[in-house]
Amino acid sequence: MKITISGASGFIGRRLMKQLMEAGHSLCVLSRYAGANMPGSAQLFVWDPVKAEPPAESLAEADAVIHLAGEPVAQRWTPEARQRIRESRVAGTRHLVQALSVLSRRPSVLVCSSAIGVYGDRGDEILTETSAPGSGFLTDVCLQWEKEADLAEALGIRVVKVRTGVVLGTEGGALRRMLPAFRAGIGGRVASGRQWMSWIHLDDLAGLMRFAVESEKLRGAVNGAAPEPVTNAEFTRTLAAVLRRPAIFPLPAFVLKLIFGEMAQVLLASQRVLPRAAEAAGFRFQYPSLAPALTNLLKA
Repeated sequence: MKITISGASGFIGRRLMKQLMEAGHSLCVLSRYAGANMPGSAQLFVWDPVKAEPPAESLAEADAVIHLAGEPVAQRWTPEARQRIRESRVAGTRHLVQALSVLSRRPSVLVCSSAIGVYGDRGDEILTETSAPGSGFLTDVCLQWEKEADLAEALGIRVVKVRTGVVLGTEGGALRRMLPAFRAGIGGRVASGRQWMSWIHLDDLAGLMRFAVESEKLRGAVNGAAPEPVTNAEFTRTLAAVLRRPAIFPLPAFVLKLIFGEMAQVLLASQRVLPRAAEAAGFRFQYPSLAPALTNLLKA
């Protein structure tokens, strides 16, 4: 298949590109930077998602489109940052769907990244794709983001919205930020540790997005989280055990709020998310349990 992918230079995009190319797909890459370091066989097109539609040539004859581009959420939410986070996702997806609408030959599927932030802070409640949305800034962004992607359904395009959890990998994301403290033996739970963490191994997330492209069974919202969520305290104990280090220094909530401001709510939120749609469609996780996932990532 010929696949157009945005956000390919990011943490998730790099691993997804590798899997897609190993599977024999040809890639067109949309990037804000002309000098982006991409595999030689991939075609590169410059695109600023906020300002304009992607170049028509980047979508010509595409069988599938995967849309990952978006401003990082992990930063202090100043008014300017909130605007960048919202516009990069909402306006970017709108511009992409507008470009798809004028194609004489449209792709069969649009896989659009979203986030479990759509559910908000829900305590011990079990959350599936049919659960109601929560409230707050990230929920609003995710709902608007997904609404723009859903407009592609009217064009005859199958739309899959992958609501991603905490992605575990050593090349980026939350785990990479945690490792220095845990390896030094000064890691610990966040706040009470009772909040649920819905995590996913990077290889499984890339595999799920590839599955979404290749399987016509998937449509609509899909939770990109492993089937065995854990509490933050359990995550802390497991990571410490895999590293063979103590983890006895809890990080109080007020410290997170001093460092990250309003964004700290993302780190403190409790989201017990299950991937019902993915499993019902036949997707099988390589790493459904946390300990084997961390062991695989940290074995080097």
